Amino acid sequence: QVQLVESGGGLVQAGGSLRLSCAASGRTFNRYTMGWFRQAPGKEREFVGAVKWNGDSTDYADSVKGRFTISRDNAKNTVYLQMNSLKPEDTAVYYCTIDRTPLNIRSYEPAYWGQGTQVTVSS
Repeated sequence: QVQLVESGGGLVQAGGSLRLSCAASGRTFNRYTMGWFRQAPGKEREFVGAVKWNGDSTDYADSVKGRFTISRDNAKNTVYLQMNSLKPEDTAVYYCTIDRTPLNIRSYEPAYWGQGTQVTVSS
């Protein structure tokens, strides 16, 4: 059974930083894109970013480009989200995700989701 467990969320002041981690278990995902989504109160869930299986190719939402960095450690089956220069509008529940198809070069389509971790940025 696949499980994704996020950690690292919390409360931070605007301008601060947080690092989220997501450890996957149940199978090896070194051939799958891994990424993050988020959902703010009263808003739809939105894509934050993703990293390809080799770790060399990343994609980000415009709203976080230049501030957030995604990385992964395939030996640990773990993906990370480094969030810098946080803004109050980054407040949301952040979800770790894994792609449905291995070695997928088309649109990212998550098949696995974590339970989410709360990030709150105070002004």
